[in-house]
Amino acid sequence: MKKAIALLFVCSLWGCAEMQQVLNQLPQTSGPIGTIDIAGGLKEALNNGISKQVSKLTATDGFFRNEAVKILLPEELRKVDAGLRRAGLSSLADEGLKVMNRAAEDAVREATPIFVSAVKNMSFTDAKGILLGNDTSATTYLENSTSIALYGKFNPVIKNSFTKVGADKVWSNIITKYNSLPLVTKVNPDLTDYVTKQAMSGVFKMIAVEEKNIRTNISARTSPLLLKVFAMQDNQ
Repeated sequence: MKKAIALLFVCSLWGCAEMQQVLNQLPQTSGPIGTIDIAGGLKEALNNGISKQVSKLTATDGFFRNEAVKILLPEELRKVDAGLRRAGLSSLADEGLKVMNRAAEDAVREATPIFVSAVKNMSFTDAKGILLGNDTSATTYLENSTSIALYGKFNPVIKNSFTKVGADKVWSNIITKYNSLPLVTKVNPDLTDYVTKQAMSGVFKMIAVEEKNIRTNISARTSPLLLKVFAMQDNQ
């Protein structure tokens, strides 16, 4: 209905011949759409999010230079950061933040197949309801239905990445330096747990970016299935 109104308006401006050219480019949805089609379309949208958006996180500075997902210090470590800077150790504080993000970048590179497998094996309890939901409904469903299992797989990857990029040594040095400062309360944070949760949150944010793009931009629907399924959403 929304497209029909828009096209009538276009016709009044361009003429019906031009409008027909636009019509010919729109997805054809004359056949019925079943639950299997809808679920398949949602999975394809999520997989596109992984291949097009999550892959950006695996590059150097993929987390660190992306303000939407950059991992900042947890609240308990902000006093560590401030304390080091007061003690003239700003470069060490900066390095601690950078290597934390480097670990996430490395871990997402290693763990991308985990997310692909999660999408492949997930079942939608209400595919039509998710399709007709908000701009990130499928991503939210993926997050809610897989986060616990994904955490169990992702956490050891983060732990390995901490060692791989040298974040464990940097942060051991940071904590030792901070705890040696006078008049401070000693800290011993679990950074592996924190970075695991933050990295997963970043992955879901980037998947949501692509889902919203597919929902709102016909040119982003790069397969017949995406065109067919998301046309149903457009017509509501």
